[in-house]
Amino acid sequence: MKQLVFPSLAAMLLCVLAPAHARAQELPPPQGEAVLEVHGAIANTNADGAAYFDIAMLKALPRTRLETSTAVTDGVRRFDGFLMRDLLALVGARSTTVTASALNDYVIDFAADEFERFDVLVAYEMDGEPLLPSDKGPLWIVYPRDQHAELQDIRYDYRWVWQLRRLDVE
Repeated sequence: MKQLVFPSLAAMLLCVLAPAHARAQELPPPQGEAVLEVHGAIANTNADGAAYFDIAMLKALPRTRLETSTAVTDGVRRFDGFLMRDLLALVGARSTTVTASALNDYVIDFAADEFERFDVLVAYEMDGEPLLPSDKGPLWIVYPRDQHAELQDIRYDYRWVWQLRRLDVE
C-alpha cells in the first residue's frame, strides 16, 4: 500500500508546485508524525490554516545535495534535503519575512529574499545519515557557506537553525 501512497503524494506535491498564479490548493495531510509546520501568510494548507509535513512529504520535494563546511562540525560535510524556496513555493508563501523556530525554542527571522539569492537547504541527512533530534535533526537549515564568501560571517551562522520545527511566514 505504501508503494501507491508515496508516488501519488509526490504527484500531488508537484502539482502544487505549479505556477504561483494557480489558485490555492489543499495539501495532503501527513501520514506519519509531523516534523515541520508552516503558519502565516500561506495559500496552501492541510489543517486549520497551516501546513503540516511528515518526513515522507518533505522527501517528496526535489532533493538537493550540498557540500559545505559548518561553524559547528569538522571539515566539509554532505547535506541532503530540499531548498527552502521550494517549500515556500509549495505552501504558496506570500512574505517578506520568515521566522524559524527550533525544538529548543531558538527563534530567528530571515528576509524571505535570502532564499532566492542563495540555495538555502533544509537538510534531513548529513553524510548519508538521517539527522536525529539528538544531533541537530530532524531538520537543519544549511547555508552554502563555502560557495559564497559573504556567508562565512557570524551573522549567517546564527541562521543555521538545527532541530527546525516551525516556520512562520509574515
